[in-house]
This record gives sequence, structure tokens and C-alpha cells, in this order.
Amino acid sequence: MDGLHQSPLKAPAIEIIDLSSKPESEDEEQRDEHHDDASLPELDDGDDEDYLSLYEDLLDGMPDRSEWDEEPLDTCTVKESFAFRKRLRLVGEDQFITETIEAGTISAKKLCTAFGIRPPPLLEGQPDQKYYPLLGLGITRELSKRVKLPQYNTIEDAVELLKRSSNIIVLTGAGISTSLGIPDFRSKDTGLYSQLEHLGLSDPQEVFDITIFREDPSIFYSVAKDILPTTQKFSPTHGFIKLLQDKGKLLTNFTQNIDNLESCAGILPEKLIQCHGSFATATCVECGYRVKCEEIYKDLKAGRVARCDRCVRTLRQTKPFGIKRKRSMNGFAPNKKKRQSYEDSTDDEDYEIAVAGVMKPDITFFGEDLPETFHDRLVQHDKDLVDLVLVIGTSLKVAPVSEVSGFLPAETPQIYISREPCQHIDFDIDMLGECDSIVTELCRRAGWDLKHKMIKDDKLDVHLHEGYESRYSFKIKAA
Repeated sequence: MDGLHQSPLKAPAIEIIDLSSKPESEDEEQRDEHHDDASLPELDDGDDEDYLSLYEDLLDGMPDRSEWDEEPLDTCTVKESFAFRKRLRLVGEDQFITETIEAGTISAKKLCTAFGIRPPPLLEGQPDQKYYPLLGLGITRELSKRVKLPQYNTIEDAVELLKRSSNIIVLTGAGISTSLGIPDFRSKDTGLYSQLEHLGLSDPQEVFDITIFREDPSIFYSVAKDILPTTQKFSPTHGFIKLLQDKGKLLTNFTQNIDNLESCAGILPEKLIQCHGSFATATCVECGYRVKCEEIYKDLKAGRVARCDRCVRTLRQTKPFGIKRKRSMNGFAPNKKKRQSYEDSTDDEDYEIAVAGVMKPDITFFGEDLPETFHDRLVQHDKDLVDLVLVIGTSLKVAPVSEVSGFLPAETPQIYISREPCQHIDFDIDMLGECDSIVTELCRRAGWDLKHKMIKDDKLDVHLHEGYESRYSFKIKAA
């Protein structure tokens, strides 16, 4: 079993985290030795970077355990997984490996599942040593996670934290708006991404990819009507955040939502960071002309690419008499590509549409930087003040917002409220169910008067999840 001491399982975490860098000579020699013994056969000797990046890609591409279609036959139970993760933090990586893999009490393949790693088909039938690098990365990621604070476990603890805290960061996602009929993005069958398969994209998220938008804005415009805010009504969860503000407890609401309903609920601009922008305004990608988004609502609702009025007016004034310029594909730059189906072909509009810029709603696409206010507020202001974090209605799968939890001080308690658990972050208390019902119950227990027309006098069944000490489900009791 000596070879295990030379595997990535025993390597310092920092060396595995920085997968782009080469290890120092001594560790490199050790890793090469292990590589000869347990690497995948198609990898060449000494190719450490490819060797580790392959396993990292496998790990990154795996769904959360809650999303597995079915459990593998040889899988750690939830209770076992919790115990293994707890033991790892208690005794450290080296002793943990000695007690498990080296003692022969469990296979590396099965132990992978304790860290939410489903053994990939690529390794099926391979010797157990083939799973060492994947397990090593899983252990490294587990140790790099935020450590749960052991003193906070119960619903009563959550209520007391709410009552005593005065600088609360609330990080919200689409789940706080679903009760209004606005779909979230990732829910199976009902989420927006599941409804976009008809577009034939390799990944539904490409709808919000800035490169795809520049190549063909009609793809985004074809689905814009499905995500366009159609109401100024806000949910009880929005009302809960406003109540925190009224009580002088809200430090900042970082929202990933683009529906602008936080503003409708009365969250003050100085308390609100719209991490992914909003539909409040739209900007021309050519000249930078900005308008209220209401001015392009007709185009958005019709699925028609909106053009910049200022560009059109300018071009009409400067258009040489009797001369037309060739239409560009999408208003970004002239090219020789085939005319797209979303472009009109009438002679009267040929010139203006050919070069007038496309109006892009001021929402943040994949590939675009978040507003500077996000970083500035978090780093220069909130980090040193926050005394409680509430994460509500988000799976935290989009960086850099997903990294906020781990960035904040380790001693700051964090509470998670959503329909499904967040597997990659250890919160102090998890409350699973409908966000509106949960925040209403918290307010009731705190003695706070949360008023909203959508709040019903439902009785909730609250129970602790088996194998967990601080994860609860909230369900409405049947009448």
C-alpha cells in the first residue's frame, strides 16, 4: 500500500487545486511513479497536466447526486457519506486514507460516491487504483469547501440568527419568483432550459451566450418573450427581503434575477446589486445608445430583433441618394454570410436594417463581465460588515456569484432556502421547500408581521432529513 502515499490522495491540496501548474521536482517524481501505476492507459507517461485535467473534466461534468437518474449499485448511503466527510475533516487527508483505502475497509470507487462523484463509464471494469486520482480531486474539493459552523443546526437557531443579525446579505435566484409564474432556469421539465431543446442548441445556455448573440441575435429574441417580465407584482419572499430592509437588517441583496421585481418590492437602489443586470434598460451594441426596455417591448414580445432608432435616424440622414449598402448579417459588422431568416428583405428598409445596431437588453450574458458594482460592493464594503448570509432560491451554479459563499468570512453563519439542496456548498442550515412558505414560517416564529396577499394560513410539516443534522424539509400539510 506504499504506493498510495505517492498518489494525488496524499498530495497537498494547493497543488491539486492549481491544475495548470507543474509540481515541484520531488512531488513530480512521485506523481510520475503513481502515474505509471494507476493512470488511464491512453495517457502518456509524464503528461501530468493532461492526466489531472482529464479527471477534473470528469468531475466538473458530473451532475449533483440529487440529479442522478439512479444510484449506482455500490454506493455510499447518505448517512455513510455524511460520516465519511465528517471524518475527513476531523482526522485530515492522510489519516483518512489510511483508515479507509489502505485499511481495505472500502474501495476507492465506492468512496468516490461519498463525495458526490458518480463513477464514470470510462472507468467501468478498471482496477480500483484507476479511481485514485478522481477520488483525490473529490477529497481536495471537499476540503476546500466552506466548513459548516457546528453551533447552528435547528430552525430555532435560524430564527435567532435572523433576530440578532443587523447586516444580512441576501443572495437570491429565480426560485423567489416562481410562485408568480416566472419559470426558473434549471428545474427539470418546468425550467426554462428544459423548454429550449427545440432550438437545436448543443446547450440551452447558449441562448444567453454573448458570442452566440453577436453571431445571431434572433436566437435570443425568439425566446425573450418567455423571460420578459410581465408583472410588477412581487412574491412573499421579495416582501421578506423588504421586511429585513425595513427592520434595518439588510446589508445587501445580491440578486441573479433579471425581472427587476426587487425594485418593485421596494428594495432601495443602494441596497440592491443586480448581478446579472435586468430588463429595465437596453443598449445598442453599435453606438451605445441606451433606452428604457419598454421602448423595445413590442419587438421582444414578437420575437423580432430590435434595432437602434438612433442608428436608423443617423443612417437616414447620411444615406447617399440612390445608393444602398449591403446588409450586414446582424448589425454588428458587415460580412458576406448568407442572409438570415430574421432579416427583412424589403427594399425600403434594406439600408437601415443592414447597418443599424442591435438593441441588447442590459442583462449579463455568459461571457460578459458582471457589473463592477458587484465586486466593489462585496469586497470593499460587505465582506467586513456581514453577520449573516441568506441564500434563497438559487442552485448557485453560475460563477462568480456561486463563489460568494466561500469568499465571505468563515465565521459568518449561512442559511440556505430553496426547493432542492445545494450539494457543492456546506451551509449551516438547509431549509428545503417553497421559498414563500419557508420565509413566512420563519417570520411567524420570529414574531414578525410579514404581510402579503399571497400568504395563506397553511400549516407546515417540518422534518429533519435522515443522515443530516441541519437539513429540513418544509411541506404544506394536507387539509
